[in-house]
Amino acid sequence: MTQKQTLSLVLPDQAPPVWAALRNEAAAACKAEPPLASLLDAVILCHGTLGDALSFQIARKLGDAVIPPISLREIHQEAQAADPSIVSKAEADMRAVFERDPACKGYLQPFLFFKGFMALQAHRLSHWLWTEGHETLAFYLQSRTSELFQVDIHPAARVGSGVFVDHATGVVIGETAVVGDDVSLLHGVTLGGTGADRGDRHPKIGKGVLLGAGAKVLGNIEIGDYAKIASGSVVLKPVPAGCTAAGVPAKLVNCPNAGEAPSRTMDHTLADVVYDYQI
Repeated sequence: MTQKQTLSLVLPDQAPPVWAALRNEAAAACKAEPPLASLLDAVILCHGTLGDALSFQIARKLGDAVIPPISLREIHQEAQAADPSIVSKAEADMRAVFERDPACKGYLQPFLFFKGFMALQAHRLSHWLWTEGHETLAFYLQSRTSELFQVDIHPAARVGSGVFVDHATGVVIGETAVVGDDVSLLHGVTLGGTGADRGDRHPKIGKGVLLGAGAKVLGNIEIGDYAKIASGSVVLKPVPAGCTAAGVPAKLVNCPNAGEAPSRTMDHTLADVVYDYQI
């Protein structure tokens, strides 16, 4: 039985702690892949906590000639001390990847290799800097994140925990957007504004929402809890909780949905019944 199959048999609050599982996976990978042993030791095994490892990984990935890795690590550690949710959200994000991505074999993959996970952790740092008044530094990290991971999240955007950004390339989240807990979104998703007016102009995404590949949600509109936005759709009006929106412009399909949160099942299929009005 695989580790993933084993974890799926226990309740979430009984699952092995993420940090312990990550260290175990890293130790096993060291033996199986000797060329990666030094990387695994430096990024994971030589650290005592998930927060320490995360700050090292952030610094390793985003540090450059302008902000050296050691300086960026210190900034991230300061952010963790001020806001411990930065680490707890990272843990929830890793669980989300592991539980929802059938290609994910454990926690080691997202922590080391998945750019959606790392872009989200970089955003959490830039968002903290933004709220502390360091807007220029926050913008700098946003720019670095966009260059490295092809994910553009404004530092002011608010993102919940347990968020899964799958594949990630081309994701854009605007300044006044809000993304709730347990949301899943795929590559090419845009949470954007309409027009040139300033102020509150971006979508508010509820809990447990699934945003399919290439979906565009535009304007200061609400996507209700546990809704689903089909791949390639353009949504310009609010979507009620538990409903599916599909098409260009989007129409309601199978409203309300039945069953589990779409963000957890990752079910992108659509019902046959389509309502005869646009949202």
